[in-house]
Amino acid sequence: MATRLSTIKNIRLKKLQELKKKGINPYPPNFERSHVIGEARNLSGQSVSIAGRIVALREHGKIIFADIYDESGKIQVLLRSDDLREGFSLIESLDLGDFVGIVGEITTTRTGEITVQAKEIKLLSKALRPLPSIWHGLKDVDERFRKRYLDTLLNPEVKKLLDTRWKIEQETRKYLWSLGFVEVETPVLQPLYGGTNAQPFNTHMNALNQDFYLRVAPELYLKRLIVGGYEKVFEIARNFRNEGIDTTHQPEFTMMEWYEAYADYQRMMDVAEGLMKHLVTVTTGITKIKVGDHEVDLAGEWPRISMVSLVKQHLDIDYETVSDNELKDLLKKNNLKVEGVWSKGLAFFTLFDHLISHKLIEPTWVIDYPKEVSPLSKQHRNDDRFVERFEGYIGGREIFDGWSEINDPLDQRARFENEQKNLKAGNAEAQPTDEDFLEALEYGMPPLGGIGIGIDRLVMLLTNTWSIRETIAFLTLKIKV
Repeated sequence: MATRLSTIKNIRLKKLQELKKKGINPYPPNFERSHVIGEARNLSGQSVSIAGRIVALREHGKIIFADIYDESGKIQVLLRSDDLREGFSLIESLDLGDFVGIVGEITTTRTGEITVQAKEIKLLSKALRPLPSIWHGLKDVDERFRKRYLDTLLNPEVKKLLDTRWKIEQETRKYLWSLGFVEVETPVLQPLYGGTNAQPFNTHMNALNQDFYLRVAPELYLKRLIVGGYEKVFEIARNFRNEGIDTTHQPEFTMMEWYEAYADYQRMMDVAEGLMKHLVTVTTGITKIKVGDHEVDLAGEWPRISMVSLVKQHLDIDYETVSDNELKDLLKKNNLKVEGVWSKGLAFFTLFDHLISHKLIEPTWVIDYPKEVSPLSKQHRNDDRFVERFEGYIGGREIFDGWSEINDPLDQRARFENEQKNLKAGNAEAQPTDEDFLEALEYGMPPLGGIGIGIDRLVMLLTNTWSIRETIAFLTLKIKV
């Protein structure tokens, strides 16, 4: 039995064949527009040439009204047989979703509707499938993400959110360029993964008969460029981590990282704070944003507080005096487990991450992490138990992660070796030892500051949209069978 969709499609296919028989090309190569619709609406009395998709058709005898839409807006078109003459016969072959070109004069109807009185009409693309209801949009969640092109077409708020994403990326580039950073590219296919604690995807390259990993982070290659003479670099990189999917994580996502020679983690926080204030101003026009149910003001200077100080402040636990047994009891009480080899530093980080971080509503820089947590961070200049690492929290969400980078090749080797112990102890996300990177460090790398920011999470923050699925144009989804 034929479905409604197949019936409609067959009718449209017949129209397509009839057009071809009449010598009409239903898919011409181009159309010369004089204006986009948003501009044409302001040109009363002038002749214009516009193009767009038909989203409504209304027939009144020998007069037909059509609503035409392009990216800049929508306008009504008046189609009359006296004005179009032979071209009027084309209208019977038109359907909602078709693209047309219109040449005519901008007028205003008696009801005040801005209208193009068409003198010429040309079919630009014949749509073979009907659009879902223009008025009710596309509501089925699975269908929305599988057919994102319909989602952006029919749900204006979806397109607005994605437009904000592109603007954030554009403004980030402008901001970093203004500070002298160079945008670069690093490989997605890598012989060895590294730069963060994550499980990789792997693939095989036939040409080289060799296995490769998809990039989990661009960090180690960006640092190679610093060794190679660059002093300020950044990359907005597509990353791939073979891990779980939830409201804030996707295996394929976008990360921005930047590195500056002769800088430390204090400088990185300065730049990131400036970037954030710039982005919130250009995207919202104000310094206050909503994060969940909280209103957060990004203006002013953000406090910088050590991680162990926050644990003491919130849990009344002193890093200097607490015993391992006391920490283990507290972890057990809260159903928490340390991943990898036990240490006081990892225990403190676990407590902070699960019990405190979500309480940091106002913009806060959390600094000076235990060494065991950060294998790529530089040892703290005042206490070798810690590293010069920071994370930036806004509305209880971690947005930034960065540090003073290790430029001592012997220290970096020791950190990699400790990661191998964690791997053997069961931490599947521990990093491998990258001998090529260590060799690059042995040629000398200047003092260096670095940071990583998830673009998807940044969009979520600035739009208060706490589902990463909404911020990505095309999701990786399970194949529908």
